[in-house]
Amino acid sequence: MLRLLAPGLALLFFVVLASGFLVIIGQPPVATMLDLAVYAFGDAYSISESLVKATPILFCALAVILPARLGLISVGADGQLYLGALVGTGVVLAMPGAPILVLLPAMLVGGAIGGAALALVAGGLRARFGVNETITTLLLNYVAVLLVNFVVYGPWKDPANLGWPATIPFPDGATVPGLFGTRAHAGLLLAVLIALALHIIFARGRVGLRLRVLRDNERVGRMAGLSFAHMVLLTMGIGGAIAGIAGIIETSAIQGRLQPGISLGYGLTGFLVAWLSGHSFLRAIPLAILIGGLIAAGDTLQLFAKVPASSVTVLLGLLFASMLAAAGIARKRAGAG
Repeated sequence: MLRLLAPGLALLFFVVLASGFLVIIGQPPVATMLDLAVYAFGDAYSISESLVKATPILFCALAVILPARLGLISVGADGQLYLGALVGTGVVLAMPGAPILVLLPAMLVGGAIGGAALALVAGGLRARFGVNETITTLLLNYVAVLLVNFVVYGPWKDPANLGWPATIPFPDGATVPGLFGTRAHAGLLLAVLIALALHIIFARGRVGLRLRVLRDNERVGRMAGLSFAHMVLLTMGIGGAIAGIAGIIETSAIQGRLQPGISLGYGLTGFLVAWLSGHSFLRAIPLAILIGGLIAAGDTLQLFAKVPASSVTVLLGLLFASMLAAAGIARKRAGAG
């Protein structure tokens, strides 16, 4: 019953809050929210655009959930995404003529290495010196973004771009395959497979139990022979690798070259999806698709209904607030019961 209560309350809260906001900005609430639903999932094109937005959000959510299972709070998915895009692009530029069966896997591995490397900086500082990983991952986001800006404005800039900061276009061998002739791509399938694999590993494997023991009581875990530092490096590294893969896939499948502005806040959105899912790998999948749909619908609504771009951000915030409020009420009722 409680599983049904939270989503129902969240929907009710969102409808009420969003209606009030739309009235304030002079938009008809019922028609506008129906337009949002249609623009998000009303036809094949809308669905594909929603899935395009959902893909990096899901990757980033998984990158947050994994270290969170150890009690770590990583907010560095955006930076890991950027560094994954940077290293993956370096692989492409180093071997642009390689066949797709060589170049595409090498590019993805490069992206994973880039994201993992940045995450392991924060993980190493936490494991060795006890430095708060939330602060380090937050600060490293800016480092990664600046590194990407440096290379696309400098050594990797394509002279044919006439001043536009970007690398040369990716060759066909470095292009992530699309799905059914739409902009949706195989990256979504990979993200879902990773989520399912992590769920199975944590539900049936020993790793999940070890992380729970260390998260609940680090001292007891050490007495049982478990290494907290080792698990910090493991979870942060794998989480960073997942976000790095998101970066190079977004660069390859959507942009076609490395350029500034790879992420449209995907890291932060992924963090919120991870939190709202209760750090569940499976629940993150529909949540990422829902949020991706709202973002995609907001872009279309801005174009056709002349709704300000900032309105989409407000509606997204209201959705998150509604979900948090509903989850809190559901937990309170569960405790009272």
